[in-house]
Amino acid sequence: MHRKYAVVGETLKHTMSPPIHKRLFELKNREFEYDIMEITPDSLTESKDKLNSLAGYNVTIPHKVAVIDLLDRLDESAKRYNSVNCVDNKNGILTGYNTDCDGFLETVRSMDADLSGEVILIGCGGVGRMAAIEAAFAGARLNIAVLESDMPLAKRTKSEIIAARPNAEVNIVLNTEIDAEKNYDLLINATPVGMFPKVDACPVPDKIIERAKAVFDIVYNPGETLLLKKAGEMGIKTAGGMAMLVWQAVSAHRIWDGDEYDTDEVNGIISEMNEIVKRDFI
Repeated sequence: MHRKYAVVGETLKHTMSPPIHKRLFELKNREFEYDIMEITPDSLTESKDKLNSLAGYNVTIPHKVAVIDLLDRLDESAKRYNSVNCVDNKNGILTGYNTDCDGFLETVRSMDADLSGEVILIGCGGVGRMAAIEAAFAGARLNIAVLESDMPLAKRTKSEIIAARPNAEVNIVLNTEIDAEKNYDLLINATPVGMFPKVDACPVPDKIIERAKAVFDIVYNPGETLLLKKAGEMGIKTAGGMAMLVWQAVSAHRIWDGDEYDTDEVNGIISEMNEIVKRDFI
């Protein structure tokens, strides 16, 4: 049966979704289409019929919340974050999911890092908020490091976590006041620091990096940020943002078609996609 899928957003010039999903379909010998649909916020509702003709679709900025009004039901993951990045159309019933959290958790698992230990998270907006909640739910002793201007955001996230998990351990500090004497099981960068074109920037000093057992940088362009380069040279386990992008796509394929992929298959796609970014975007 021929099916059509797409990524839906406003500006999709640099989206990595089509090559990632096409490779995942190829691995399972599925001859499905995967297209780009650029839709402005004010024309999202009138695009409903076009979206409903798809077997499923991914959702990116700025539609992750607005798309909820077009759906029939929400999975628990989408309810938790009030945000949808994956829609499944089964027999005309549209269900919204948030697979960003799956991508995050699978990346942490694949790098064999301990999310239930001492975790330092740099930044707390958007994907950082999700990382904070998932880490706290995994039982982490969570340290959130933010700029002064993001302090209200971090405090709001802490309140959300404590409301859901009253005994969660959440400590908020300024970026400049991270405890350099503490050892961290996992350091996560959820800020754009180090992203193309400002690739010479690093979100934390070396003395913090060397206290970490594993480093996960959510930035995917470049594939190896300065933070990851430094951590790698120190012999620390690392993962970049492309891993999270590919793993959340894997989760979408599990939802859409019930397809499963092993770590070697996924790692192969991560490498391929990093090469594409290096060739086309840097």
